[in-house]
Amino acid sequence: MRLHRLISRISVSLCLSSMLVLGNLAYSQEADIAKYPQRPITYIISVLPGVPADLACRLIVKEAEKSLGQPIVLLNKAGGSGTLGPSTIAASKPDGYTLGFVGQGPAFAVPLLEKVAYHPVKDLNYIMQFGINNFGVYVRADSPFKTWQDLIAYARKNPQKATYGTTGVTSLHNIVTEQIALKEKVEFSLMPFKSGSESQAAILGGHIHFAVGDLPYPLVEAGKIRVLLVFKDKRDPLDPDTPAFSDFGYDTPFPTMLNVVGPKALPEGIVKKIDQAFHNAMKAPAFIKGMQMLHIPPFYRSSRELNEYVAQNYALFSKIFKEKGLIK
Repeated sequence: MRLHRLISRISVSLCLSSMLVLGNLAYSQEADIAKYPQRPITYIISVLPGVPADLACRLIVKEAEKSLGQPIVLLNKAGGSGTLGPSTIAASKPDGYTLGFVGQGPAFAVPLLEKVAYHPVKDLNYIMQFGINNFGVYVRADSPFKTWQDLIAYARKNPQKATYGTTGVTSLHNIVTEQIALKEKVEFSLMPFKSGSESQAAILGGHIHFAVGDLPYPLVEAGKIRVLLVFKDKRDPLDPDTPAFSDFGYDTPFPTMLNVVGPKALPEGIVKKIDQAFHNAMKAPAFIKGMQMLHIPPFYRSSRELNEYVAQNYALFSKIFKEKGLIK
């Protein structure tokens, strides 16, 4: 009887202790969320410095840190087909002090085709979207290809002679280009580069016929390159004279996003704070003007909308790659 009472008392004591510990942990987490941020935040940019996506990230971060009240330290990690940054973010502590930008390739394509250290849906929390990247096909300004139709006509007459540069075989740019080539029944020759900057240099040096990737509008405005096709369903209002997918009946999806991403287990309270700060940053005149100069249209998606968008497109490309025999 005494033993039974002793066991009961111990059980009650343990339960009370557990409740107290859990209560203290919950209170501590709530207090941390309420005070967030209390120190500088690291924002990892998964591309090389100077490319349009990098410049857009720098624009919004500069405005967002004003709302958050803490510095945001920028760190470029552009290795592993763009997967080094997402891998670092996914493995970070979910406290809101490690955020970053994850592009469409590392989110929708590369993890399906290569072994990476993260799952783009299960390991990352997509907090908000602030813009839509501009991708497409461009040539040197003095190229004989004045239009996209000119390039296709040349490729039909000269199989595998039209050379192009992009950021690797498994990049979304290359995959979409190959799908277009199949539809047009032409054969291009790929020259893979480590970055869009290298593709641009190859174009300017006359080493390739065309490049696929971020559209470098400063070079367009300087009269050094000409854009033949934008990878969008409809023509860009900022560049209405350049044809888009719809002009040629291309139905290949090309989802794009400029975003703020954190590790999956990020507390909802911190997600809301980050979302609000970056959403407010989109209204800043300096951000709006900077995006106009980059020819990148601002576009907002909330955390819920963006996580759904990523999950849907990851599933879509998984289906496409299976149909093409690229994965099992």
